[in-house]
Amino acid sequence: MAKANKPANNSKPRVKVSFTGVLMILVGADLILLLAPEFGILNSGFYIPDIYTWPSLIAGIALLVLGFRRLYRKP
Repeated sequence: MAKANKPANNSKPRVKVSFTGVLMILVGADLILLLAPEFGILNSGFYIPDIYTWPSLIAGIALLVLGFRRLYRKP
């Protein structure tokens, strides 16, 4: 049986995952799922005026974008 070659050193540096990036993604996704106009989970059970739903949808999308931009960092 042949000997296995030693694995070469990985030339790619490790990447850190930012806790605040993950938190921003989770909060943004929750805002979108709960308060999306016409389709949100809370809107299906209760009537929530559009003055609250559209800004929360925009804020949720902004938090998702910022969270994904800050998610990975080089050490």
